[in-house]
Amino acid sequence: MTNSPLPITSADIDAAAGVIAPYAVRTPLLSSPALDALTGARVFLKPEVLQRTGSLKFRGAFNKLSSIPESARAGGVVAFSSGNHAQGVAASAQILGMPATIVMPSDAPVSKRERTKGYGAEVVLYDRYTEDREAIAGAISSQRGATLVRPYDDPFVMAGQGTVGREIAEDLAAMGLAPDIVVAPASGGGLIAGVATAVKARYPQSSIIVAEPEHFDDHARSLRAGKREAHSNEGRTICDALMALIPGELTFAVNQRLLSQGVVASDAEVGTAMAFAFRDLKLVVEPGGAVALASLMAGRFEARGKTVVIVLSGGNVDADLYAQLINQV
Repeated sequence: MTNSPLPITSADIDAAAGVIAPYAVRTPLLSSPALDALTGARVFLKPEVLQRTGSLKFRGAFNKLSSIPESARAGGVVAFSSGNHAQGVAASAQILGMPATIVMPSDAPVSKRERTKGYGAEVVLYDRYTEDREAIAGAISSQRGATLVRPYDDPFVMAGQGTVGREIAEDLAAMGLAPDIVVAPASGGGLIAGVATAVKARYPQSSIIVAEPEHFDDHARSLRAGKREAHSNEGRTICDALMALIPGELTFAVNQRLLSQGVVASDAEVGTAMAFAFRDLKLVVEPGGAVALASLMAGRFEARGKTVVIVLSGGNVDADLYAQLINQV
């Protein structure tokens, strides 16, 4: 760990907030007496399921695309994503009048693929277990003169995602409260890095926790090791949005400095959290978006007596899988 400058600052997040304000939804902080009673904490939920395109990813994508010079926009953009970043980039490109090509895994939820196409993007499918999505996207970018929009390891994307944390800090301050703990999920780590940067700037004593699917715990492993480490799992998880192999280089530079710990939740615990969100919160949350809530409900960290904020990062889930998960609990 060093004291070298971090890839983003709270000023970058403030700037991103101004860029996205006319287009992004400022999602509220919600409370639930049932969740407070269950956990013994004062819990607030940040429902990015209500965000444009159904996930927080629109924030970072729009901030990144807005940074592309006018002279380079005709070539369009290329992104690789299992779905939420794909939709964020596609919707942002549509707003800004830029062509978009998205490289998506063939096993991504059909709803995510179709919604990405619905925003006018071209979708190129690949096999996530045998093909390299970055190589495919890089080749397309070179051939077409398009700008590659990475899902997390980009300062503009990270700053855009950080507006989630900025809003959390502002809304709690307006209530006269300070967060003891803020928990958000991670795939490559852009969201949690941005949230940590924004929250720590205002509340340096707060504890920022990253939540991951069980066995896909590369952030937790990396935090313990003090260096980027891949997870060892070659299986599957219902949290399709959180399957990155290793934390990003830029994101881990932030997360190593600012995060307190990493926690996990099993697929079964994620399903329980999704069912709770449906029945008690009246919110549709996708598996990856529910992992932070699942970790709280499963007692993966000490929350009793504390003010806790949970980020529900997305709500894009196939209807059949969703019905199966909320009905089996």
